[in-house]
Amino acid sequence: MRIVNPAFGLEEGGDNMSNAVDLSTDWFKDGIAIISNSKPNARELLEGVKEQMGVYRSTDNIDYYFKDSAAQPAPEALYDEVAAKYKGAIVALAD
Repeated sequence: MRIVNPAFGLEEGGDNMSNAVDLSTDWFKDGIAIISNSKPNARELLEGVKEQMGVYRSTDNIDYYFKDSAAQPAPEALYDEVAAKYKGAIVALAD
C-alpha cells in the first residue's frame, strides 16, 4: 500500500515508482476504506465525503472503519485488513 498526502505527495517517477505492483487507485470504481480517527465530528465529515462520492460513483464498495479511541493508534490488524481489501483509503481528522 502506498500512502499519499495530496498536499505534499511526490510525483511518480524515478525512485518513487514500484515496478512490482500496480499501486494506482481508480477512485471511480475501486474499493475504498474510509477510516476515522474517532475524534469528534470525524464520522460526520466522512459520511459527507462518502455521500459526495456517490454523486459520481457507486458507494457499495466504500466501507467505514473506526478506531476505538482517538488517543490510541489503530491496531496493526486494521492496517493489514485495509491493505489486503482496498486499493485506496481516505483518512480524516476532525474536531
